[in-house]
Amino acid sequence: MTTAVLPRTESPRSVPVSRLLGAELRWVLRRPRTLVLLGVFALVPVLISIGVTVAGDGPGHGLIGAVAGNGLMLPVVAITVSLALLLPLAVAMVAADAIAGEAAQGTLRGLLLAPVGRLRLVAMKAFGVLVVATLAVLALAVVGVVAGMVVVGRPEGHLVTLSGTTLGVGDALGRVALVVAWTIGQLAAVGAVALAISAFTEHPSVVVASVLGGLIVCGVLSAIPALEWLQPYLLITGWSASADVLRDPMPLADLVTSTLRALCYLAVGAGLTVFRMLRHDA
Repeated sequence: MTTAVLPRTESPRSVPVSRLLGAELRWVLRRPRTLVLLGVFALVPVLISIGVTVAGDGPGHGLIGAVAGNGLMLPVVAITVSLALLLPLAVAMVAADAIAGEAAQGTLRGLLLAPVGRLRLVAMKAFGVLVVATLAVLALAVVGVVAGMVVVGRPEGHLVTLSGTTLGVGDALGRVALVVAWTIGQLAAVGAVALAISAFTEHPSVVVASVLGGLIVCGVLSAIPALEWLQPYLLITGWSASADVLRDPMPLADLVTSTLRALCYLAVGAGLTVFRMLRHDA
């Protein structure tokens, strides 16, 4: 009597994390909405460069006006302008689709029942949000550098800072890289909060409305002098610090403080998301 030997199958729990993250990445990047968002961010520095060039060669007022004839300033300006609304909107939309969108479509139940582990599931969803945030910021930075040097042009010193000094290309690109890393950190905090909201609702629009509404409320509160004591606790406080990289010497206080604040929001958002997902009914 012979015993049939069944083929050995790979346990879902033994699936490498890299394969799970790759699957999430393919799912996120194949959505038309994500591709449209990335296209919009690539278009932002192009539009700013064209607008500055058409307006005239002389320096204008404000941060955007300082881009005239100073192309390497464009990526920092494009990121700073987009951080006010566009970047948080993109992160909120991706986070809304990550959990609330799955719940609305009825696919979240299957993910919760799959023997992959709920902590791994949260990590996968957070990874997808972080990748989109990173790609959006990189699109602004890379296209901004190219458009700044090709359309706007650059002075002999390569980059004229807001303090009136000049920096070489290497130093200028290093400061752009610093802004990129800092901005991704701020968006990670927004994404963590958005994921936490997404875990508590089945309506993606609620996530987007909550995040954008919260940012607007924070902006209003930060503009009231009587509430100065509240400003250190608001996530958007210090978001203008990205322009500090355009000063020489570069002040680091606001960049460091806003980074620590973002880490606090990130920890709270991640904790709430894990808490909810571990107790979510399948």
